[in-house]
Amino acid sequence: MNVFLEAYDYVNANSDRFLEAVKVHLSISFYALLIAFVVCVPLGILCAKKEWLTGPIMGLFNSLRVIPSLAVLVIILPIMGTGFAPALVALTLLACPPILINTYMGFRGIEPAIIEAASGLGMGEKMIMRKIELPLAAPLLLSGLKTAAVEVIASATLAAFIGGGGLGTFIINGLGMYKFSLLLVGALPVALLAILSEIGFAGIERAVTKYQRV
Repeated sequence: MNVFLEAYDYVNANSDRFLEAVKVHLSISFYALLIAFVVCVPLGILCAKKEWLTGPIMGLFNSLRVIPSLAVLVIILPIMGTGFAPALVALTLLACPPILINTYMGFRGIEPAIIEAASGLGMGEKMIMRKIELPLAAPLLLSGLKTAAVEVIASATLAAFIGGGGLGTFIINGLGMYKFSLLLVGALPVALLAILSEIGFAGIERAVTKYQRV
């Protein structure tokens, strides 16, 4: 129990440093997710519609999934050095596979008869995408985004290894100094952020797919 009280006292005494670390942690996680979303959603849709692209692109991103985040950071280190940017690249690579694969599966799983029926009603490609395909693929797409968000928030702690900052700094310092209270200053907020992210995206997913449950 004492370690929790010590962690609480540390946060009170170093609130500016703690809030700055939370801000960096959230910033790096948000930008990694945003870049992965902007790149992988169109790419997933393209793979679902152009079968010849599926093999090479999905194979490439599937292979990225097996590389540990720390290994990605180490590989990027000699190329980009230390700081925020290489950590952002590593986390973006981590966020890409679940978003890409779920987007692909969401669009690929739509029955061709539904598209044909919409086309028969006079809908153009853009309208079919907006009114039919996107709503039907939304549950899987959001599920991929939720998985990516939790993975990125948890893995952003590794950014501290290459000077990216964030809550991982407290964890590394706590481990180095064998000081569990300092370790908790970083670990507890990360766990809380990951849980809140899971709950938040689950709520969005539930709201977006409300019409499918009626």
